[in-house]
Amino acid sequence: MATLDLLRLMNAEDRTVAATVAGQLPAIAAVVDAVAARMGRGGRLVYVGAGTAGRLGVLDASECPPTFGTAPGQVVGLIAGGQPALLSAVEGAEDRADLAVADLAALALTPADTVVGVSASGRTPYTVAAVRQARAAGALTVGLACTRGSALVAAAELGVETEVGPEVVAGSTRLKAGTAQKLVLNLLSTAVMVRLGKTYGNLMVDVRVGNEKLRGRAHRIVAQATGADEATVRAALSATGGRAKNAVLVILAGVDAPTAARLLAASDGRLREALESLPPRT
Repeated sequence: MATLDLLRLMNAEDRTVAATVAGQLPAIAAVVDAVAARMGRGGRLVYVGAGTAGRLGVLDASECPPTFGTAPGQVVGLIAGGQPALLSAVEGAEDRADLAVADLAALALTPADTVVGVSASGRTPYTVAAVRQARAAGALTVGLACTRGSALVAAAELGVETEVGPEVVAGSTRLKAGTAQKLVLNLLSTAVMVRLGKTYGNLMVDVRVGNEKLRGRAHRIVAQATGADEATVRAALSATGGRAKNAVLVILAGVDAPTAARLLAASDGRLREALESLPPRT
């Protein structure tokens, strides 16, 4: 094939993935609500997978702290073969059910936790074993597979099945299957964080300010949420140690930084609830 024709073929196949995921939105919504309820009680969200699926889970977990200010260990990614498998294939690790049992045991799971097994085929031994181990420990279990009727979904309490069909390069699960998994994980973690009050409108007010880019982003978020001038935004962020959510509350509620922190703690970090708990300003 000519290069342009090859790319057109791949792009046409990619366009089918979003529609496939759309067909699973009710199932994903059920997962979101169940996960959010547990995380609201202090539970963790744990992704488990091998190869591409494992790397996508680790990627999603690693992006939650800077984006949503999640605590260390609140969203976890486990990959068969451990950290070395992030950069290169660890042959045979995906077949080791015993590794999954050990990795899950190290987390000391509780019924408040959720374990999401991610596997294109839905039959990866490491991932299936991890879900079975998590379910035996009382955690909520979810199976995300790119086929129907898989052992992974059968082992889990909740299932999401994004059947993407044959790949352009046969068997390469980093293509449509990987895209489907990434889309589902985006939906899952983002919607859970919205339910946990990590956003205000569509603004990520829990952004963790760790570099110059994020400091600028926090400034823009506070300005957009409050309509305040530059000097007021800078003063509020300075008083709150760069915490955008607290700075918004300082400006909109007209309170000092310690009061804002106390109000947010009383509302489980939900900015809108903190604002609504205050008497109308005169």
